[in-house]
Amino acid sequence: MPFSSRVRLAEGEPSSRNGGVAAVSKPSPELWLARTFLGALGNPPVRLALWSGDSVCPTDTEPVATVRLRDRRSLLRLMYNPELEFGEAYTDGRLQVDGDLVCLLEALGRAPAAPRASRLLRRPRRAHTNTLRGSRDNIHRHYDLSNEFYRLWLDERMVYTCAYFPTPTASLEEAQLAKMEHVCRKVGLRPGDRVVEAGCGWGALALYMARQHGVFVRAFNISHEQIVYAREQARAQRLSDRVEFIEDDYRNVSGHYDAFVSVGMLEHVGLDHFDELGRVIDGCLASHGRGFLHSIGRNAPDHLNAWIEKHIFPGAYPPSLREMLTVLEPYGFSVLDLENLRLHYAATLRHWLARFERATDRVASMFDDRFVRAWRLYLAGSVAAFSMGSLQLFQVSFARRSNNDIPWTRAHLYQ
Repeated sequence: MPFSSRVRLAEGEPSSRNGGVAAVSKPSPELWLARTFLGALGNPPVRLALWSGDSVCPTDTEPVATVRLRDRRSLLRLMYNPELEFGEAYTDGRLQVDGDLVCLLEALGRAPAAPRASRLLRRPRRAHTNTLRGSRDNIHRHYDLSNEFYRLWLDERMVYTCAYFPTPTASLEEAQLAKMEHVCRKVGLRPGDRVVEAGCGWGALALYMARQHGVFVRAFNISHEQIVYAREQARAQRLSDRVEFIEDDYRNVSGHYDAFVSVGMLEHVGLDHFDELGRVIDGCLASHGRGFLHSIGRNAPDHLNAWIEKHIFPGAYPPSLREMLTVLEPYGFSVLDLENLRLHYAATLRHWLARFERATDRVASMFDDRFVRAWRLYLAGSVAAFSMGSLQLFQVSFARRSNNDIPWTRAHLYQ
């Protein structure tokens, strides 16, 4: 038997029969379903506790956590569509976790049958289109929650993308500064360059490029809250003459530039619109132009987690590296450098999750407890995904194929 089961005796049933031998009641249908469900997932080291007081867990290892289900309906829905219903039940409070949430999610993800079960049990989902209007709606649902909310758990510069940790002990603030410098070196910025940034967040990178490298930046973003904040920062830092923040879609980029930079936007473009982005890059880069793409990705094509796409990142799609390069290949761009910062993003997310947990009372007062649980699950699930390797973080530097004014070695990245 792959499971040990604690079966509660029915009320009034004798505790022994036949000379004192303990009697064990027949497992309930729910207990059988719980065993079957965990078996289908590959017997992860997780205890599943039912509303009846019964529980099931693998016998060969100590469970990393206990998942408690409140009712029969939650179990049935979880079995029908675990990818979506785990998040729904956790957010609603119908599913509770005793133990470390990240460790639990890693254990579920690493179970031998988890990838196969996820594919078999995946349900059709409604498409979140990334048209001009659809993209604005999708971005509004995530990034316009309020600047005050994000300020509670991001670094002091409000950078909401993967940091770069020069050492494992670097602080989040140090790592985000190091990331921005890493990006600038990869794209080869020079004083006086004209730079266009697609998807600028709260403006930290655009301001850093202008201040530290003496370039002129036009930064595009369709999040109103972020653009308002970025413009305030440009005025406060006296960089309004060097950085222009434009509230518009990347598809409306105009002009010609020495460098194209996009950090954390490609995930929101949608695979069907990669060619549009490629055309924009091709149309705006000068003959000597260089470019940089930074994106969450995968080792092989797959959908984003259904619950995260529904509630956190509508319209998002993390591409495989092959899919990512379809932005560049039709236009003859040459890839100069490729780096995977997967573990750096796991470390970034651990910092965010820890800061978020310290701010949950404030978050609950701004929204509600359900919102707190949803974002805790999103951040913890992201830590697990990057730690396990189901998500990657790709940085790709590129240039026009005829551009020979490119670095001879990678020494410039680390000097």
